[in-house]
Amino acid sequence: MKLLSFKVNEEEKYGVVKESGKTIWNLTELEKEYDGKSQLPGSLLQVIQGEQGAFQRLEDLKQFGSSLEDSSEFLYDWKDVTLLSPITKPEKNIMCVGKNYREHAIEMGSEADIPEHIMIFTKAPTSVTGSSGVVYSHSALTSQLDYEGELAVIIGRKGINIQEDEARDYIFGYTILNDITARDLQKKHKQFFLGKSLDTTCPMGPYIVTADEIPAPESLSIKTVVNGEVRQDASVSDMIFPIGKIIAELSAGMTLEPGDIIATGTPAGVGKGFHPPRFLKSGDRIEISIEKIGTLINTIQ
Repeated sequence: MKLLSFKVNEEEKYGVVKESGKTIWNLTELEKEYDGKSQLPGSLLQVIQGEQGAFQRLEDLKQFGSSLEDSSEFLYDWKDVTLLSPITKPEKNIMCVGKNYREHAIEMGSEADIPEHIMIFTKAPTSVTGSSGVVYSHSALTSQLDYEGELAVIIGRKGINIQEDEARDYIFGYTILNDITARDLQKKHKQFFLGKSLDTTCPMGPYIVTADEIPAPESLSIKTVVNGEVRQDASVSDMIFPIGKIIAELSAGMTLEPGDIIATGTPAGVGKGFHPPRFLKSGDRIEISIEKIGTLINTIQ
């Protein structure tokens, strides 16, 4: 399933994308028609956390809606909604893998910068925004705002000391994340957190695609386009540390929980990697596409 959060008539909701991809099930009205009960929790995060058997309820409602001869009254049209991040309010920092593509590590320094061990940093939950939302330029704080297109993993089961070959069992689904970074703040503070955590610098979406629909995430392609120009074009298979390894390393002595978000790293082609660097400016449009998931679109303001 493709799951998303959105706003309609100033009210935050979440839903399931209809198979055609052109509409979204109105779960509130669908529940009324199905059995008259309101059993779904209030957020997509709570669905991922398994509250009240919510995911099975979603599947039942989707199947019921698809069986209706005329389901138009139970659907939202894309033009009537504003997309939000699928998880609008993460309960923890977003965990991110640094320099996880060989060529990106080199463009950020040299071959000596290729890591031997996984590099982990985090972004604050308040940095999250959705697809089609604006990203603030924060021009009073930075002149080196940069993009990083990434595949993000959403954890679906609680676990600690997870074995690499069992890691897939703990994944709820996948989404797209843009790890917007203030490079000058990163350099100034000699750590990643502040330069990675400015408000709106963690766009995510447009959906979470459940893991059953992406059995081979390592085969996915990832592409970043800025103002119509392709800047990043790679395969997830190019990662130095694969998804299973990342989950195993993160869970070694530290509990992962449903709803945790892991950004798996960005390929070569970021703005800082050009000579001279090509940082983002007001009005720039960034589109990050990952096959089987969709396209995350944001504009710098």
